Amino acid sequence: MKQLIATQKEFFNTHTTKAVSFRKKQLNTLETVLKENESLLNEAIYGDFKKSGFETYVSELALLYHDIKQAKRNLKNWSGRKRVSTNLLNFPATSYIIPEPLGVCLVIGAWNYPYQLSLAPVVAALAAGNTVVLKPSELPANTSNIIAQLINENFDPRVFKVIEGGVPETTELLKQDFDKIFFTGSTKVGKIVYKAAAETLTPVTLEMGGKSPAFVTEDCNMKMTAKRLVWAKFLNAGQTCIAPDYVMVHERVKDEFLELLKAEIEKERFAFENDNCVQIINDDNFDRLEKMIPQDKIYYGGTLSKESRYIQPTVLQNISFDDAPMQEEIFGPILPVIAYTNVEDAISKVRTFPKPLSCYVFTSDKKTKQKILKEISFGGGAVNDAVMHISNPNLPFGGVGQSGIGSYHGKAGFDCFTHYKSILDKPTWLELPIKYYPHTKNKLKWIKRMMRWQ
Repeated sequence: MKQLIATQKEFFNTHTTKAVSFRKKQLNTLETVLKENESLLNEAIYGDFKKSGFETYVSELALLYHDIKQAKRNLKNWSGRKRVSTNLLNFPATSYIIPEPLGVCLVIGAWNYPYQLSLAPVVAALAAGNTVVLKPSELPANTSNIIAQLINENFDPRVFKVIEGGVPETTELLKQDFDKIFFTGSTKVGKIVYKAAAETLTPVTLEMGGKSPAFVTEDCNMKMTAKRLVWAKFLNAGQTCIAPDYVMVHERVKDEFLELLKAEIEKERFAFENDNCVQIINDDNFDRLEKMIPQDKIYYGGTLSKESRYIQPTVLQNISFDDAPMQEEIFGPILPVIAYTNVEDAISKVRTFPKPLSCYVFTSDKKTKQKILKEISFGGGAVNDAVMHISNPNLPFGGVGQSGIGSYHGKAGFDCFTHYKSILDKPTWLELPIKYYPHTKNKLKWIKRMMRWQ
């Protein structure tokens, strides 16, 4: 690993990666590799999750293709020198900002969307002109293997290399001297990454999670709300960092809402036979989720099969903030529904948790919408929808507090892997004498006057 990082640093210092043409070539190669091997990618992820080709394309590959397309389209503009105005105090001069790549970057991917969450940061890093070492999650072994195979067969290791492995390999990687670390995963592991990066003052972006709430008010479009929440919650068997973790629903409409959730789940027919179902990643996570289901509070669902790692979409009612599913991020197909009587109390309850990655508001009342958006701090979210904000590359994606540090996607992704070098460029044909010795009252008067004019 030490030799690999040294080799990438040496190559980066040739300045080859800074050329826009070189960056586009890497993005074109990645796009071609993914598109020409979609069948292999589908086969691998099905082996890990029983995830269908339809869902793999919609929730993983389509987002990557869009990221690549947008990066190529905007690369010249994003990487170009930006002229900014110069203040009077520095007259005459020209001021500009030069975007430059950070260098050798480590990307640590997550297991729940192993293609999208591993390769989307790579797209941003390559577009910004960096070299990359990618460590995909070892939990979905088939997808980790196919990513390593396809990337390492088609890319110069001086530019982009995949290293497989588990905790020992990740620990060893974190000891190396990177110029940037990008991590997606749990808050627990994020703290380990942050601590390791602090030893070398390496800048980090941490994409983590938390208990993301959804608010359902009495005046929302109830049928559409249930439809969108069922899709967002049970997509990927709930193994989504921005899935609605629990729902705060107004007491007056709770029963209607529960009935509509049940009807929508039954309509969607979540089953392996019709490719509408995804497995839980492993036995440990299955066991963890099983313990979160209080049998006396199941409104719908609750069927489990450890042999197939299947958990039926499950809705819980009469849940309190002291119950098991409210003690940690669920990350599975279990949806607690909590009734509230006034929105102020609901907001107060939500704020007892650390700042979440996402928040969703289903309402037709503008005041309620603005109140929730203003009073709850979260990474990003949506009004009258859920999860879909991740599909808009013009919205920076990231957390706040314990749910994350920094953001990416689109231009924000380019910025994430870029240093903006600020330059004041002054000619030598004129120099105002007021800043030089000797200091006089008259000079000070002119300095104060010029500062007021700026």
